[in-house]
Amino acid sequence: MRARLFASIAALIATMLALLPTPALAWWEYGHETIASIAKANVSAKTRREIVALLRHAPDLATPTCPLRSIEDASVWADCIKPLGDRFSYAYNWHYQNVGICKPFDLKAACPDGNCVSAQIDRNARLLKDRSLPARERLMALAFLVHFVGDLHQPLHAGDDNDLGGNRARSDYGIVVNPRLNLHSIWDGYLAERGLSQPPSLVRIYSAAERTQMAAGTTEDWSRESWQISRDVAYATIRGGDACAPHGEARGKMSDAQIAAQVPVLRLQIERGGLRLARLLDEALG
Repeated sequence: MRARLFASIAALIATMLALLPTPALAWWEYGHETIASIAKANVSAKTRREIVALLRHAPDLATPTCPLRSIEDASVWADCIKPLGDRFSYAYNWHYQNVGICKPFDLKAACPDGNCVSAQIDRNARLLKDRSLPARERLMALAFLVHFVGDLHQPLHAGDDNDLGGNRARSDYGIVVNPRLNLHSIWDGYLAERGLSQPPSLVRIYSAAERTQMAAGTTEDWSRESWQISRDVAYATIRGGDACAPHGEARGKMSDAQIAAQVPVLRLQIERGGLRLARLLDEALG
């Protein structure tokens, strides 16, 4: 009787968890804001002053529902403005790049006319650096830059298997069995929350050696790195170790052990994103 009672309770808990939406503090907020906070802690004092000065021009952007009071606000501004419709619809494709994981890495094909996340990182870094531009334009460039560096370091924004960056790759997550759950939302939500809520905090002042090592490279280098993680870690985990093995419509699954193995990868991506963003900000403002 007691065993049946415990089994019933466990089943009820699993059902309740499955009905819960993706955690509110997901990559959308948690990941982006952590990357921004790491950058803020590691830029020069001059760069921090320049950021504060630009943020004073937030009213010029006329987006009161999407405030820009801090670099953490800036990290989610580009997502916040999506419901504003035609004003910013041109930026929809700037948040990702669908580079096929089962073909040789080809960034150019996934970035027509510069409409992809890596190209927009480079573009907005140039705009931010251009002091001949109005402060309003440079502030918008700052907000886009902070957000897009975060996007590029979410592997499912950099790799794709003809499934909208894992949005059509259905998967369970531990005991969470939800028909709406997919690989992209797992990395955005449950995995991000687990990886970033556990100690130690990733927000700290990193050593010069750490900054040199993790912030090195170009946006193409970072794109290839994120793409490879999407293939060899994210997709491979839910497909028995081979991201490109025939799978049809089979539903994936992450075991507790597999979830634990992915947490350090996610945390490293956040660190890389924060230190690379710090480097770009110092180059533009410092």
